[in-house]
Amino acid sequence: MSFSHSKKRRRNSLRLQGYDYASAGAYFVTIVAYQREMLFGEVVGGEMVLSDMGKIVRDEWERTPQIRREVELGAYVVMPNHFHGIVIINNDISTVGTTSVRATGRSPLRPRGPKPKSLGAIMAGFKSSVTKGINALHNSPGVPVWQRNYHDRIIRNYQEMSRIWDYIESNPANWTEDKENPRNW
Repeated sequence: MSFSHSKKRRRNSLRLQGYDYASAGAYFVTIVAYQREMLFGEVVGGEMVLSDMGKIVRDEWERTPQIRREVELGAYVVMPNHFHGIVIINNDISTVGTTSVRATGRSPLRPRGPKPKSLGAIMAGFKSSVTKGINALHNSPGVPVWQRNYHDRIIRNYQEMSRIWDYIESNPANWTEDKENPRNW
């Protein structure tokens, strides 16, 4: 008996093939809310006003370097239905005294999920923490907050970092033209 409809759909990776996302470097990330819902607040007069859910996103992002010693944060912005941020991974940080428990919450005995201390592990942990916090706030366990995956760009030089930093900081002021703004769909 053949069940052709039961084959798993193969997802195309958004990552740069062959690149080690645990290597030291700077990354520009974008995460979009599930079904592009306007969950995190609103832009008023070119400024972002965070909802309680948006404050959870902000607070969890700001906690990231406290949880992951190898991470520094650059500019970031929580928008009504998405998030932009710069993540800087430094693997010069000593790992002496760390445990085998992975930041993604997966058992170290089963090699699944993103590589420890990689951009994927950072983003998985962040998205999970935000989802748990928002679901606890609304007593809605299991309700998705984010779309699957995230978009990233490897920042290759100072000029690119400067341009992306400016883009992030000016995002609320440019909301009326933003492709994520539902009025522009």
